[in-house]
Amino acid sequence: MTTTHILNALPDIPRLYTAISEWLGCLVYLLAIGSRTSRLRMAAVLLPGLAVLVVVQYWAGTLPIAFWIISMCLAVACMYAIIMLASGLGALDGAYLLARAFVLAELVASLHWQLDSFMRPAGHGLYDPASLILLVLIYGGVGLLAWVAERRNFADTQPSVPGRSVFMAAVIAVVTFAMSNLSFVSTNTPFSGRVGLEIFYIRTLVDLCGFAMLYAQQEQLRESHTSAELASINARAYSQHREYMRSKENLEAMGRLAHDLKHQIAALRSQMDPERKSQDFEELEAAVGRYGAQQHTGNPILDVVMSTKERICSEEGITLTMVADGSLLEGMAPMDVSTLFGNALDNAIEALRKVKEPDRRLIKVALYARGQFVVIRIENYFTSPLNWKGNGELATTKTRTDGGLHGYGVKSIRHIAHRYQGEITLRTEHHWFSLCVLLPREGDQLKPMAASATL
Repeated sequence: MTTTHILNALPDIPRLYTAISEWLGCLVYLLAIGSRTSRLRMAAVLLPGLAVLVVVQYWAGTLPIAFWIISMCLAVACMYAIIMLASGLGALDGAYLLARAFVLAELVASLHWQLDSFMRPAGHGLYDPASLILLVLIYGGVGLLAWVAERRNFADTQPSVPGRSVFMAAVIAVVTFAMSNLSFVSTNTPFSGRVGLEIFYIRTLVDLCGFAMLYAQQEQLRESHTSAELASINARAYSQHREYMRSKENLEAMGRLAHDLKHQIAALRSQMDPERKSQDFEELEAAVGRYGAQQHTGNPILDVVMSTKERICSEEGITLTMVADGSLLEGMAPMDVSTLFGNALDNAIEALRKVKEPDRRLIKVALYARGQFVVIRIENYFTSPLNWKGNGELATTKTRTDGGLHGYGVKSIRHIAHRYQGEITLRTEHHWFSLCVLLPREGDQLKPMAASATL
């Protein structure tokens, strides 16, 4: 036979405190996702949201104990509405944040009430100055610690959590809530306590374990996302390098062919009537010259990449101009050279395919030294709107039809810049897009960081 008799039972957590803890849980995770939501929108939802949670909690306090679960579900629904309205996330991402916010709210409320009940002298009211100071310290301190711990997990990427992970987070939240409140339902179980402070200790400990499990889950998801992103960058780099090797072979073959054809054309010209054949031969010679021309920057890898992209630009009706001292890339790995310039020029060419005016289909490339830095600047005209993400990254406008390699061009360039202790900046002005890479030199060459020698 079950019993709900608890020795030295502590009073229930005040409804006002429960509402504040639930509101605080929502606030912590809305702040954790950072710039992906407007501060004004967040404030416009959170302020009335607190009032709604307080009303719901006090209304639930008037209901019979049999409706306790229903009242908790209503409070959780209010938390979900606050998160969705303030963040604009998708349904699954909002549910994932809700599970975490709910467990944090349970932990904060339980920890504060356990300490308050233990430390508050007999006869002192809930709203004595000392009790209010403890309330602010516990709620504010735990909320701040949770935000500091969680912002790294949500700062770089959208949650975009798989459905299975959302389900697991929900299960953890439900089990945590059930186990932490089991003693209030029945003290006659192997996992129940029978003394007031003991019950709150169990509740606080279970809530802390639930929070830790959810934190570990998000950490694992973040690491999995980072690993997948690095794998895609790595695949993109090898794809660019393979393109470079094929282009090198093709350019060498075309160079030999163009050289032979020029001699043959010269021989034919001397035998033909110049007045009748001159124009045809000039056009043929110009075409041969275009395919036989190669860039000479002082870096053989850059020569191949630029020559290949120049030929593509010529076929696309794009004007590519370049002023580059390839010798400044001394110390940069061949794969990094081909990946950096290949990705940057591919992005520029893709943008210019959408530009209709021939005189605006322009790409400018500059590679020069400024003090102890190497500056790489690639600019192109654009007309289509750019897709900026909340963290300042430039998202792709392409569809993922090639195995997921699209969208990682800029990230790959940034990864290479960081490898050589550099940084990149993206800027737009008057329909001109500018990618600038700044790399420090040690002596007369670039040096990669030892910890980042490979992708």
